[in-house]
Amino acid sequence: MRCQAESLTKAVDHMSLLEHVAQQIRELRSNYNNGEGLSQENMAKHLNVAPNTISRWETGVYCPSLTDIEKLARFFGVTVMTFFPQDEVDVQDDKLLTLLRTARQLHPEDLEELTKYAEFRRARTMYQGKRRPKVGRKRKAR
Repeated sequence: MRCQAESLTKAVDHMSLLEHVAQQIRELRSNYNNGEGLSQENMAKHLNVAPNTISRWETGVYCPSLTDIEKLARFFGVTVMTFFPQDEVDVQDDKLLTLLRTARQLHPEDLEELTKYAEFRRARTMYQGKRRPKVGRKRKAR
C-alpha cells in the first residue's frame, strides 16, 4: 500500500509540474511582444518544432525536454526556472547562507554564470524527479 501511495504522490507531483510548465508556455506565448501574442505556428518556426508540438506542450499532452525548455527560455528571454514552481527559501540553512555571502563578493558576470548554473542544476533535478546520489559506493545486492 505504501508503494502505491508513493507512486501516486510522484504521479501527482509530475502532473502538477507538467501543468505548471504548460501554463508558463501558454502565458509566455500569449504575452509575447508586449501582449500582442504569438501564434503557435510562428513559435514553432522559431523553435524549429512542429506546430502541433507547441499545442501539445501547452495542453500538457507532451512534456518538453530540458533542451526544449532551454530553447523556450532563450526565445522568451527568461530563465529556465520560469518553467518550474518556486520553492520556499529557508534562509536559516547554514550552507545557503554561506553561498549567499560568497556570491555577494563575486563579479557581476561570475554571479550571473553561477545563477544560470544553479538554475540549470535545479531544473534538471526537478524535471527528472531525481535527487542527488548518496555519497559512497553502491553496495552489491546479495
